[in-house]
Amino acid sequence: MKLIHTISETRNQVLRARLRGWKIGLVPTMGALHDGHMSLVRRAKAECEFVVVSIFVNPTQFGPGEDFDKYPRTLVEDVEKCRISDVDVVFTPSASEMYPEGFNSWVEVKGYLTETLEGEFRPGHFRGVTTVCAKLFNIVQPTCAYFGQKDYQQLKVVQKMVNDLSMPLEIVPCEIVREPDGLAMSSRNSYLSPEERKAAVVLSRALSKARAAVTEGERNAAAVQEIAEGVIRLEPLASIDYVALRDAETLQPIDRIRKPAVLLLAVRIGKTRLIDNAFIPTN
Repeated sequence: MKLIHTISETRNQVLRARLRGWKIGLVPTMGALHDGHMSLVRRAKAECEFVVVSIFVNPTQFGPGEDFDKYPRTLVEDVEKCRISDVDVVFTPSASEMYPEGFNSWVEVKGYLTETLEGEFRPGHFRGVTTVCAKLFNIVQPTCAYFGQKDYQQLKVVQKMVNDLSMPLEIVPCEIVREPDGLAMSSRNSYLSPEERKAAVVLSRALSKARAAVTEGERNAAAVQEIAEGVIRLEPLASIDYVALRDAETLQPIDRIRKPAVLLLAVRIGKTRLIDNAFIPTN
């Protein structure tokens, strides 16, 4: 495994793999790797001959007052996890490597997909996400890039960018990995106190109860949302940013469940903001 900090050397390493005819997989991360991230690595290793993991806490996707400065950074442990998993290249650029002096070029997906939900609560967030992803795709030129479905809206935004710009790669969605009690794995879970950690399970509990209601025949979107909200409101440490049942492809609001849908949550447990989601069955 090679630990690389520069764009030029990453390109050199990938070029050698490409000349061998190898399929190249990219796993973009911000580090603080947990088993959710490593499940993406395992999927990439199973499907590609050459795997690059990027570790870069991207400043452009954090807004004023967000947690950029305190975002967990565990590079030594992350690199060791990648080494054990037989990753070929770990790319860990500096901010100045990715955004050199005078940088002022942005890739932005416009419209409802980026203006709702996370886009409403975190203005400018998706512009940072799409710009850094476009740069990583250009640097690595992967055959496939692997994204977890926990960040569901991010996944749809990146898929939209790749499709609109005819980028020659496949975005591979990967299932959410959860703790034994149901909490979706997230680097931000490390912010939670023991009491908050117990309370955070309310997100997965709310999703499960809402899904069960649909399985039992409920099709009214507002009613399904209310079921999830009702579960969360019973937790004193939780405050809701949004509970939204949306079309699974466009994220447009729906009145009734007639085709694939997704229930998305953003909930603050104490000062920690967590997101989660679940697909909603249609039969």
